[in-house]
Amino acid sequence: MAETTIGSTLSFEVFPPNSKVGVDKLTKTLDDLKELHPSFISVTCSNHNVDYEKNTIKLAKHVHNELNLPAMVHMPAAYVNKEQVSRILNELEELDINQVLALRGDIVDGHAPETDFKYASDLSRFIKSQKPNFEVSGACYPEVHPESANRVDDIKHLKEKVDAGCGQLITQLFYDNEQFFRFQEECAIANINVPILAGIMPIINRKQALHVLENCAAHLPKKFLSILDKYKDNPIALRDAGLAYAVDQIVDLVTNDVSGIHIYTMNDSKTAKHIYKNTASFFKFED
Repeated sequence: MAETTIGSTLSFEVFPPNSKVGVDKLTKTLDDLKELHPSFISVTCSNHNVDYEKNTIKLAKHVHNELNLPAMVHMPAAYVNKEQVSRILNELEELDINQVLALRGDIVDGHAPETDFKYASDLSRFIKSQKPNFEVSGACYPEVHPESANRVDDIKHLKEKVDAGCGQLITQLFYDNEQFFRFQEECAIANINVPILAGIMPIINRKQALHVLENCAAHLPKKFLSILDKYKDNPIALRDAGLAYAVDQIVDLVTNDVSGIHIYTMNDSKTAKHIYKNTASFFKFED
């Protein structure tokens, strides 16, 4: 079984590959991640994915059965109905997988969503009604969900999600720890008293950096922007600086007693191994 942490947990996210090369790479990545003692590995799922069982559940089964690690499956709510969810939950139970990350998921242009689950909280409530023993996690945004009217409204909906059965929250990526600490305080004031795992995505190449700049609503501190500007034409330096920035973030978070660190690996074990090597002493593990 995986080792568990005393204090801050350490976990990783992977996604189902769409090619034979990707499968081979991910198999090696997962073997490497097992050696880093994660408390769990989460497996993503794109919304409106007709191959959910073939991809997400198959990969989670490999994590659970072959690697003997706790697996968490992502489950977007918008494009599933109650009958489908009940069938998936039964399948997961047969596999002895009982961790689900309940999401609403993105609305796909040209594809009308189903009507059973308008919000992630609706899905969370249904999962707990069907499988009370399942551990349901939810997503959260330290800097406000992009569709929320304001911070107060966002925290209100997050509270509803927790009350619906979410026993743990995992943040979207962020690069300013002060924003995360403020978010923690706001959750405490709202009586949201569940573990909040900090989602960290290290920037290791220019393409990824540009994607973050174009699509991420997170506040980008001056230090972070300086790294992207100074090393934009030096891929090795950008990678090293991006990893160093992520390590600094994690050390600061763990020092301030964050419940856990959840690393978005992008199916790259080298990044995860580098971070583990430079932060493992800040985590405490037991068999």
